[in-house]
Amino acid sequence: MFLDKLTFSTVIASTPLVSIDLVVTNANGQALLGKRLNRPAKDYWFVPGGRILKNEGLADAFKRLTLAELGHQFTIEQASLLGPFDHFYNDYVFGDDVTTHYVAIALLLQLDCQLDNLPLDVQHGGYQWFDIPTLLTDKKVHAHSKWYFDKKNFYTFKKEKQ
Repeated sequence: MFLDKLTFSTVIASTPLVSIDLVVTNANGQALLGKRLNRPAKDYWFVPGGRILKNEGLADAFKRLTLAELGHQFTIEQASLLGPFDHFYNDYVFGDDVTTHYVAIALLLQLDCQLDNLPLDVQHGGYQWFDIPTLLTDKKVHAHSKWYFDKKNFYTFKKEKQ
């Protein structure tokens, strides 16, 4: 269920939003990022994703968001949980007089297929595949997106060390 502007503004001002962030990698080890058109994180490269709606289960939200954000529907069983992350912003979708807090559930989706029809919408003005080292140093990649790759590399490193 999507809310009208006044109700949604009240929700954002009053409580965290719960979202799924799609940490998508390809067979070349690159990560997919979208260029954000809206607040928060406007004009930054950011992982695809979106809010979980009221009365929508996590698996259903994952299907909806992968179809909307990637142009192809995937199931949550195809993903791996990276974990929950707090995202705090000094603005919100309608301006800068309210702050935003997301609890983002990061799910890693490692793809062998190509995503040829990435949808451009009101959230993204374009998509790009980034090499991880480039992503981690690029000033136009949002810090919240960089966290996912730091954590993934940390777990990979720990696993190799054991």
